[in-house]
Amino acid sequence: MPSFLLQFIRHYLLSLQFFTRIPVTGRLANWVGYSPAMLRASAGHFPGVGILLGAVLALFTAGLLQWLPPTGSAPLVAAALGTALGVLLTGAFHEDGLADVADGLGGSADRDRALLIMKDSRVGAFGAIAVMLVLLCKVALLALLGDVSAPLMVAALFVAHVASRTWPLLTIRLLVHVGDAAGTKSKPLADQISGVALRTGLIWCVLALALTVYVQATTNFVAINVTDAGLLQALLNALMASLVAWAVMARWFWRRLGGFTGDCLGATQQVCEVAFYLGLGLSL
Repeated sequence: MPSFLLQFIRHYLLSLQFFTRIPVTGRLANWVGYSPAMLRASAGHFPGVGILLGAVLALFTAGLLQWLPPTGSAPLVAAALGTALGVLLTGAFHEDGLADVADGLGGSADRDRALLIMKDSRVGAFGAIAVMLVLLCKVALLALLGDVSAPLMVAALFVAHVASRTWPLLTIRLLVHVGDAAGTKSKPLADQISGVALRTGLIWCVLALALTVYVQATTNFVAINVTDAGLLQALLNALMASLVAWAVMARWFWRRLGGFTGDCLGATQQVCEVAFYLGLGLSL
């Protein structure tokens, strides 16, 4: 096997190990290896991790919708259980970042005090409310899409988990890390990611979008009154909505903190995922 392909697989598995609870252990972990440089390079596979997570959640949700009674509540139940599975697979990694950011930036107008609060492992009122509202929005918007078309809900899950993990790479690229580099879990990401890693992430995102459109064009699996071009436009609108959400979050971090922390990346992923569902719903 070519060395570049082996390196690609190692970086992907390291990203999977860092960003999820999916086990990469034992001999496989030893083969993958670890170094700060490898983890920085593996950040480009963050959207690729989203492809795996999105596929698992999409299949799980599709199975639930197939077996649940065909009532109006089925999409809501599937959305709630699918969201719960997503939290389990990631170990609430991104939700934890969202809670810390909400506590820090909501709890103090002072930059240094906000950063100090974000380091605290305890969850305050701002954090708990933010996580609750984001999870509620996810479930509600997915249920809405499921009411329109069950396959559309499944497709949205797949693409959203990739897109929402693509935009945080722009944060790493464009902003400076302002956390405690000596004690943060995002220390290897403190340096700006390379252009190669950023392009890798964008390729993963385009791949997910192209795969979704291709499946629709060949199977007509999204049974709604839109053309293939209309579905593509709706997905592009959803991508733009999530990109706008990223821009708002990045500007907020720059104004309040002068940069980003690892928690900011998790918060960005959560908000961009919700924005994707909202953008898709509004487009239809």
